[in-house]
Amino acid sequence: MAEWGAELPPITDLRQSPNALRVQRGVMRLMRGAFDFCCYTEVPLANGRRADILAVGPKGEIWIIEIKSSLVDFQVDRKWPNYKEFCDRFFFAKPPELDPDIFPQEEGLIAADAHDAAILRMAAETPLPSARRKALMLKLARLGADRIHVLMDPEDRI
Repeated sequence: MAEWGAELPPITDLRQSPNALRVQRGVMRLMRGAFDFCCYTEVPLANGRRADILAVGPKGEIWIIEIKSSLVDFQVDRKWPNYKEFCDRFFFAKPPELDPDIFPQEEGLIAADAHDAAILRMAAETPLPSARRKALMLKLARLGADRIHVLMDPEDRI
């Protein structure tokens, strides 16, 4: 359980645009259907950042997907390099209409709508150190359990 009095991180934090939520849905469908990954959204990281989507693969691999729903969204956000130390692969995800050439060529890229997604460019693999992977997996297990608890018993707020 979360610490006494601590607020659980929401599954969505109500800042996402409808376009970002459509991209999120498509990416999560791709991750589950094509790669057998389970996805978490809005995952707080130890460096104070929050991952839009954090996907865990069947062998424990961790991918972070940063959603960029518009050109302005990409232009104003310079925090994305801070996610790379918490994953084995890092991707940007964009709606189909957003120009793929605005994204750094060295990063993974996914195009997604509300129904599906496709990897346009596979991200390079940079394996996490084992201690960081273990700490992150423990955090994800607890976060998932807490989110399920709140869904099952919304009146039991700590």
